[in-house]
Amino acid sequence: MSKKSFLDRFLEHAENLDPNSRQSYILRLSKERGFFETVFNSIEEGILIVDRKLHIKYFNLAAKQLLNLPEDLTRVRLSQFLPDINWRRILSNDADEWLKVSHQEIEILYPERRFIQFCLMPMEEEPSMAAVVIRDVTRERSKKIADFDVESSKQLAMLAGSVAHEIGNPLNSLYLNLQLLERSADNKELLSESEMLEMISACRSEVERLDGIITQFLGAIRPKELVFAPISIDKILLDLLSFMQQELELKKINVECDIAENIPSIQGDEKQLKQLFYNVIRNAIQATGADGKLNIKISADLEFVLIEFADSGRGIEKSQINRIFKPFQSFRSDGNGIGMMIIERIVREHGAELSIDSEAGIGTIVSIRFRRHAKKVRVLNS
Repeated sequence: MSKKSFLDRFLEHAENLDPNSRQSYILRLSKERGFFETVFNSIEEGILIVDRKLHIKYFNLAAKQLLNLPEDLTRVRLSQFLPDINWRRILSNDADEWLKVSHQEIEILYPERRFIQFCLMPMEEEPSMAAVVIRDVTRERSKKIADFDVESSKQLAMLAGSVAHEIGNPLNSLYLNLQLLERSADNKELLSESEMLEMISACRSEVERLDGIITQFLGAIRPKELVFAPISIDKILLDLLSFMQQELELKKINVECDIAENIPSIQGDEKQLKQLFYNVIRNAIQATGADGKLNIKISADLEFVLIEFADSGRGIEKSQINRIFKPFQSFRSDGNGIGMMIIERIVREHGAELSIDSEAGIGTIVSIRFRRHAKKVRVLNS
């Protein structure tokens, strides 16, 4: 047997009252309603009551200001103001979905760019209705980013000694090999042709190592201003793989690409995205080793463009996965963690989403989800 709604109980109670008592009861309810409206309008969080068709039945002052609600709500729905919520799932034929609490953080662009926390809670006494609470977390989010940047600056200062040490190792190797070559040239210590070629190869390898350390370090401490334009992710990826082909063949990495047709463009900085994908692929190469596999998949739906990098490397222990986004965290003995820091920064500056799924001994999947180009939020009165 279903529970009676508040209105049903109110009507039953009112019918049992004499006219004078009924009038007094209604006047008291009216005063209480005015009191509760004052309380609700003083709350910083936006509060709305909606029905199963997302028609707005009630809203407080904070909700009106956050979403710029019009005076006439007869032809609008909440989904027009919060389009990034998965309303299709919430409003599915499965009644249980409507009765679940939904909670997430989303970005809205109207009436101004904000980040808000959204929470939909079913009303037990009114199964056809739900309460929606929205909270502006833009300032908190900006503070977190600022705190992250401050922490990164501190970590960079601490990293100076570590980077100097890393540079020192290849420099020492270069000096020793060049010293031996110099002696051979002066006939003080004759070397065979194969020995000299081996030393030259070692010198070239150390120079490349130095270049990589310096490039990554400068990329971390001097990020360039982004220049956004419509970008084709699939083209950037294929150009990058062509550029890295020699290294991939040398490491014997088998790369397979699965790119869906008609991948839409996104808004991005081409150079930064190349740097992003380069670092992800380099991490995969270093984790996988010789004869490894790297599968790259690009797909798209109505909201996002998704690119996934799945390697067959050593993976990451579950106890370490939560530390992977901390600045300068590396799980390789020869790593410095700068590459992961650059990956996180570029993803964040593009408003994208980064996730990592890894299992020790099996491999790692790095997923980056970009919002589709030209997606805008507008409120339509229809």
